[in-house]
Amino acid sequence: QVQLVESGGGSVQPGESLRLSCAGSRIIFYLYHMGWYRQAPGKQREMVATITSAGKTNYDDSVKGRFTISRDNAQRMLYLQMDSLKPEDTAVYYCNAELTTTQKYDYWGQGTQVTVSS
Repeated sequence: QVQLVESGGGSVQPGESLRLSCAGSRIIFYLYHMGWYRQAPGKQREMVATITSAGKTNYDDSVKGRFTISRDNAQRMLYLQMDSLKPEDTAVYYCNAELTTTQKYDYWGQGTQVTVSS
């Protein structure tokens, strides 16, 4: 079955950077719209950034100018470069792959923890 595996999370201080990666397997990666979502303790999961199959990007206002989403279709990889991290960025970050044809295909990774604290 389709697998999405995130990596790159960790604990950093405010102002530092992290790069998250998501490796896709058993998926026709280039067809899918991809995204990063996050869920902080006690909060609902929220969209962080998305990138369409055509490469169009969209960001939540809270991360615009600090985070950059990108994809490498040949390697079936999704990335999230996170700069100028803030404590409010602390959450579990999830990779998502979505495709709608005659039916909807929606896959999630297991998540990777990002903690920003001084």
